[in-house]
Formats: sequence, structure tokens, C-alpha cells
Amino acid sequence: MSSSRDSIKLPEGIWRVVCVAAIGSFMAQLDATVVNVSLPDIATTLNASFSTVQWVVSGYLLALALTLPLNGWLVGRIGAKAVYLWCFGAFVLASGLCALAWSVSSLIIFRLLQGMAGGLMAPMAQMMVARAAGRHLSRVASAIVVPILLAPLLGPVIAGQILSMASWRWIFLLNIPVGLLALVLAAVFLPDERHIERPRPLDLAGLALLAPALAGFLYGIDHAHQTVGLVLLCAALVLFVLYYCLARKKGDRALIDLRLFHAPVFSTSATIMFLINGVSFAGQMLLPVWLIQACGIAPDRTGLIMLPLGLGMMCTYPLVGYLTEHFGIRKLTMCGAFCAGAGTLLLAFLACKGLTMSLLAVALFLRGAGTGAIGIPVMSASYASVTKADIPMATTTLNIVQRIGGPVLSTLCGTFLGWQQSVASVAHPLMPVFAKVFIFLFIFHAALFLMTCRLPQALPDPELPAR
Repeated sequence: MSSSRDSIKLPEGIWRVVCVAAIGSFMAQLDATVVNVSLPDIATTLNASFSTVQWVVSGYLLALALTLPLNGWLVGRIGAKAVYLWCFGAFVLASGLCALAWSVSSLIIFRLLQGMAGGLMAPMAQMMVARAAGRHLSRVASAIVVPILLAPLLGPVIAGQILSMASWRWIFLLNIPVGLLALVLAAVFLPDERHIERPRPLDLAGLALLAPALAGFLYGIDHAHQTVGLVLLCAALVLFVLYYCLARKKGDRALIDLRLFHAPVFSTSATIMFLINGVSFAGQMLLPVWLIQACGIAPDRTGLIMLPLGLGMMCTYPLVGYLTEHFGIRKLTMCGAFCAGAGTLLLAFLACKGLTMSLLAVALFLRGAGTGAIGIPVMSASYASVTKADIPMATTTLNIVQRIGGPVLSTLCGTFLGWQQSVASVAHPLMPVFAKVFIFLFIFHAALFLMTCRLPQALPDPELPAR
């Protein structure tokens, strides 16, 4: 009896580790969406166009993606706890700098620094919980997953309430006391496990090519009407080609192992993860701007109006396992993509014909529920398509590709919106402009639906060859 009781007893101090790690994950995810509601206010205060201000979001998301490969390398050298503490400190410092930003350029730079720190915090938190929990991970995993799900839900609400009482700078200032408290708790309660770390290689050459290629590509798209934009697009293309040649040569030692994409299911899954992250963040960026600028809704109400988006995701997420077993991967993800696309089309209809709160709630719920039904089945399909030895690299590759989707599609949609606003006359109403932007976003939803049609109906037999 005592051995049975011991087998179900959680390791001592595990909940302290979980709570500290959850704060870091929550703050990193929260700052990806909390700024969206304040973009119109930031644009007015700093006298910048929307196509420029959207880099406050896109730059953060891009930094989140590009720092991901540094995780294993840094952990192998200074340990997970040290990485987490340094990143948390840098995140708090960058938050303070964002609050003090004197121009849109300085704010974007400080957001890049904040994103670099945040991109390392969330994976570190998950890894430390996994190590501390051991075989009991399933019993505490929800404590890490729930904050990640709640962050996009609460971000617009928190930002709206702050903006109703103070300026957008307080969105960043509030990170400082919370972050400092969490930093002290992390220093006290997180275990130091440097003795079990092993140095890991880092594809520095690949990172040096891929990072400026992505940044140049996104900036070039935003400034394609200028000579500098065209030059950067050409330079980005050259860097992408060089990275492709380098990655093919390095194989599984590359930043992104291109051999994994030879498996059709994996390449399809990676494309879906790119698109689902992109349409989610692009939509979360566009919605507050539409509601505030075109519909004249106050920021505090805007945050509350967006609640159905997060509620739809939270309603779907607990049922994904059950739904996958009964409907299969392809049918479930197709249904999810269809619902999310239908919600986006409904947004375009509302932007064209006029806002109706009940229809808006339905549209947002459809988007949230649809996107929530896609991620886990697609990840399962991708892992089942590769060998066990390739799973670590597949995890890194999928996370990088997924995170890149957010800044790429957000930048494309932000640039398209800025272009539509510039060509519209002063007397032209903004509602039709946003209708075009939502139609533009729907194109990516249509691509997402077509890609889900290529997924297998069920996972392959693990006894059969993975490729």
C-alpha cells in the first residue's frame, strides 16, 4: 500500500516550480497580444502609420521565433535556471524601455529585445517543469498549458482596462513589479541542474543567414514601394538560397533539417502550423484596430468584445482528443479550418454592412473554436510521420516554422491595411477598407483549409516505417 501511495505522490516542491514557470510562460504569451488593442493609440501618440506600428507586434513575434534555436545551446553551457533568470531579467528591463520609448523606432527595437527574452522564457519554463515532474508530467501539464491559453484571452481585456484609465505605456510598466516578484521567486524555488547539462551544438552560420533573411523579407514587403524595400527583398532571397544550400549540406546538424520535409505529412503539417499561427495573430492584430478606428468602440469595451475568441478556443481544446478519436485527423482539422475561415468571412461581411454585436460574437467564437481544433491533431500527425530519432529536430523545426507564421502574416496584413488606407480618400469610410483586409486574411484561411485536406485521416501504424 505504501509503495502504491509513493508511486502517485508528486515530487516535493513541484508546485512551486510549476507556479514560477507558469508566470514566465503567461507573461511571454500575454505580451504577444496585449499590445494589439493599444496600436491605434500608439500610432497617434508616436505619429506613425499603421504599417509601421504593426512592427510593434510583428517584431516581437519574429524575435520569439528566431531565439528558439538558442535554447538548447544556452542550457548546455550555463544551465536552464541561469538562462531563465537572465531572460526574465532582460524581459523586465525591456518592458521598462518599451514604456520609455520616445519614437516608434525605439519602441520597435525595445520590443525586439523583449521578444528575444520572451522567446527563451516559455521553452525554459516547460523544460524545467518536465524535469521536475518526471513521470508525473501529465498531472501538472495543465498548469502550464492553461496560462498559455488564457494569455490571448486576457491580453485584450487587460489592455482595454489599462487604456481606459492611463496611457499605453502602463501596459509595459505593469510588467515590472510582476516580473521582479517572479524573478525573486524563480531565484529561490527553481532547482539548479547544471550538473546534468551537456553542451549542444548551435548552427551559428544557419542562424546568421536565416535571421536577417526573415527580417529583410518582412521589412522589404512593408517598404516594397521604395528602393530600399526592393533591395532588401532581393538580399533576403539571396540569403534564403544560401541558407537552403547550407542546410542541405549540414543535414540534421542544420538549424532546420530540410530532410524532414521529404515526408509529405510532415511538410503538410509544418505548412499548416505556419498558417494557423499566422491567421491567429494577424486576426488578433486587425480586430482591435477595426473596432476602435472604424467602429468607434472604446478600448476597454474592445477587450471585452473580443472575449468570444478566446472562449471558443478554450471550449474546443479540452475536446480535441475525443473529437480526433471519433472523426479522425483530416475531418477534424478540415472542420476547424472551415469554421475559422467562415468566422473571418463573417467579419468581412460585418465590416462591409455594419457591425452587429451578436454576429460579431459568433464570428469570433468560430475563429477561436476552429483554430483550437487544429494544432494538436496536426502536431500528432507530424510526429507520427518521422522516426523517433528525428523527433527532437522535428520539434525544433515545427516550433520555428510555426512561430515565423505570426510575424509573416501579420506583416502582410498590416502592409495591406496601410496600403488600403493610403489609397482611400479622406472622406472614404474605413469599414469597406477593413472588409478588403478581412477578405485578404481569408485567402490564407482558404490555403489553410486546402492544406488540411492533405492530412491523413488517422495516424500511421507505429510498426510501419515512418517515412
